Amino acid sequence: MALVLLLCGAMSDTPSEYQVKAVFVYNFSHFVEWPSRSFPVANAPFAIGIVGADPFGTRLEEAIRGERINDHPLVLRRFQDASGIEDCQILFIDRSQAKRLDEILASLDHRSVLTVSELDGAAERGVMIQFAMKENRIRLRINPQSARAAGLVISSQLLRLADIVNSSVER
Repeated sequence: MALVLLLCGAMSDTPSEYQVKAVFVYNFSHFVEWPSRSFPVANAPFAIGIVGADPFGTRLEEAIRGERINDHPLVLRRFQDASGIEDCQILFIDRSQAKRLDEILASLDHRSVLTVSELDGAAERGVMIQFAMKENRIRLRINPQSARAAGLVISSQLLRLADIVNSSVER
C-alpha cells in the first residue's frame, strides 16, 4: 500500500477522495489473485468495470493508463446496468446502483470478479471490498467470504489494512 501513498502524493498536494479511490481500485489488482480461467487467452486485457454512474471522472483512466498486470494490459469498461456487464476482473458498483445491488451480485455469481463499492453496508451484502469514510479517511471493509466464493485470494497485506466483515446473506 506504500504504492498508494506514493501515487497519491504524485497526483497533487491534496488528492481528492476519488483520486485516492481510483488508485486503490488500481492497486487492488496487485493484492488479489485471480484463477487462470479468468482470462480466456494469455494476453487478454485486465478489465476494470464501472456499473452505473462514474464518480471517478478521468481519475481512474489516468491511474491505469499504460499499466499492465503481468501480461495483461489494463482497460476500463463502463456498464449501465447488470444486464450489460461483460468480462472484467474488478467491478466498481456505483451508489446509483443501490437498489440493484443484489441483482448485480447475483449476475456475477460463480464468476471471479472482485466487487468494490462505497455503498453503506455493501460488504455485509456480499460486496468484497467496500470503501467507508471514518474520521475523514478512506477505510476498507473486506468480505473475504465473498472473495473465496468467487475463487479470489486477497493478500494478507491488504486484509491487515481492513475491517473484516461477513455476509449477512448466503449466496
